[in-house]
Amino acid sequence: MRELVVAACDGASKGNPGPAGWAWVVADASGTPVRWEAGALGTATNNIAELTALERLLAAIDPAVPLEVRMDSQYAMKAVTTWLPGWKRNGWRTAAGKPVANQELVVRIDELLQGRPVEFRYVPAHQVDGDRLNDFADRAASRAATAQQDAGSALGSPEPPPAPDRPAGGPAKRGSGGKKNPRQRGGGSAARTIKAKFPGRCTCGRGYAAGEPIAKNDKGWGHPECRTTQSA
Repeated sequence: MRELVVAACDGASKGNPGPAGWAWVVADASGTPVRWEAGALGTATNNIAELTALERLLAAIDPAVPLEVRMDSQYAMKAVTTWLPGWKRNGWRTAAGKPVANQELVVRIDELLQGRPVEFRYVPAHQVDGDRLNDFADRAASRAATAQQDAGSALGSPEPPPAPDRPAGGPAKRGSGGKKNPRQRGGGSAARTIKAKFPGRCTCGRGYAAGEPIAKNDKGWGHPECRTTQSA
């Protein structure tokens, strides 16, 4: 059996539903991203984007190779590791008797999982010094959703750009003195960035959609770049 492949996948939707994209990335033995792919989905929900990312990853990897999949989507992970067996027994219906949401994607993922060694690992999103692969997949999916363009290493695409408060090639910056400080508040650039659960309005006056990156400043939640500007 070939050596374990470590990968991450993620989806993004700018509005949920809204412009959506998916991405996956594979690392080398040192954990460095070496192969990746991202794609546009048009208008779709975040759950569809997350499941599509997993489906595309499984389809791209040799089924004979042991695979570790890192994900920040509780829904997508539970769908394939916890709920799926019951859905199949119930004829692709939930415990409440309703049709399984996004059934076509779930069925396809189930087919791709048959007889292959896959381990799923949940990794929290947007953490200071968080998972490097998850951060890469998150940025690639977000870029695909925003630009509505496919990208990837096979296409010669450059690495997806970082969020406004992140250095290129890595997760969010550390706080002063090099110590982790995920709860930092105010205008400091090390405060964490998260995905908005609901639409809202930034202190700059512009709105943001559910699923978009936001950060907290001394006046509330808003665009990460606005927090950086206020702290300058």
